[in-house]
Amino acid sequence: MPGSIHLKTPVPGPLSRALAARRAAAVPRGIGHSTPVYAASACGSLVVDVDGNVLIDFAGGIGTLNAGHANPEVVKAASEQLQRFTHTCFSVAPYEAYVALAERLNALTPGRFAKRTMLVNSGAEALENAVKIARHATGREAVVVFEHAFHGRTLLTMSMTSKVKPYKYGFGPFAPEVYRLPYPYEYRGHWTGAADAARGFEEFFRTQVAPERIACVVLELVLGEGGFVPAPREYVEVLAKVCRDNGILLVVDEVQTGFGRTGRMFACEHYGLEPDVMTLAKSLGGGLPISAVTGRAEVMDSAQLGGLGGTYSGNPVACAAALAAIDFIESRGLPGRAEEIGRVVERRFAGFVERFPFVGDARGLGAMRALELVKDRATKEPDKERTDRVIALACENGLLLVGAGTWGNVIRTLMPLVVSDAELNEGLDVLEDALASS
Repeated sequence: MPGSIHLKTPVPGPLSRALAARRAAAVPRGIGHSTPVYAASACGSLVVDVDGNVLIDFAGGIGTLNAGHANPEVVKAASEQLQRFTHTCFSVAPYEAYVALAERLNALTPGRFAKRTMLVNSGAEALENAVKIARHATGREAVVVFEHAFHGRTLLTMSMTSKVKPYKYGFGPFAPEVYRLPYPYEYRGHWTGAADAARGFEEFFRTQVAPERIACVVLELVLGEGGFVPAPREYVEVLAKVCRDNGILLVVDEVQTGFGRTGRMFACEHYGLEPDVMTLAKSLGGGLPISAVTGRAEVMDSAQLGGLGGTYSGNPVACAAALAAIDFIESRGLPGRAEEIGRVVERRFAGFVERFPFVGDARGLGAMRALELVKDRATKEPDKERTDRVIALACENGLLLVGAGTWGNVIRTLMPLVVSDAELNEGLDVLEDALASS
């Protein structure tokens, strides 16, 4: 595969357009996609579409490919497991790979206490089970989440998700006992210091839900779909203390931040945080569908026998892929590579802020970086239309990007952490040209 962008045809090419017509006739229109190309193969940080165009991938399957497309070690492990057996259902005939992955995650995640891990299939399923477990362990029913949060598309996780359109619109009624706090979104003026945060929690308990009824608070340390907004450390410290003081479990959603993306194996490590429960997915499987709930042993063990599980939960092929992906991420020092990538992107994004008046904010943690586009820096009015144009222009010139943000005005970077320096800089050049042409 070529080591840089190589466009044989205009994007999208004729074969991608033909597939788009077939898709329109066969697939529900409610399933969206951010680019018009159809993939034929991929390797590392490059994707080849069905027309032979080679594109640099700054989307990474929405954060699932920190170890790279078709990682040879992941492919080898999955292929070997495929030849042994593909499925037995862990609840019927268990197998070592599930146990080994649970052991690995118990040891790898922050927390100097005994842990247990259950495996499921998706980020949403992990969040759903985390809430089930928290409710069972505490005997409480309420769940507290945040504005701008995204936790999934199942009934409960859709209820926990903040953004109405397109994720919730027309899909109600929603699950009860879900309460929402403002997220400390600094650019939007929603963070004024620890003292105000503490007073905000007191008011929330008086006006929304009593702390004695709250099972858990679910937090993204860096908003994912909400726009890659890092939570201030002081806010997280206040929140953790409030949870401890009131017997509330703190659940940290590391679905998108986990496995090296932020420059640490987990975003928790930036905050010195040891959550009661963590949810993990995306890059855990190296591209295969698998997720996990890891938490304090006494919390995780609270559910009755048979209360947790699922037919495909912890599929043996996905477990083998996950173990290989973790090995690769650790042995190749990908969290450190994410820091290097982040420094390059941060420097280039700072230049974009200086050059383009419509770039209102550049932010992020490690290689989890974002630009927020606005119509006016004084009013900070979101500019979704320009954001969409930039993403389309970038794709036309060989770069895959995805947007984010409650107003759809954020461009995020989720390139595989195996991206070469040349590919990284070329991709950033394409992005800069798209901004300039938008």
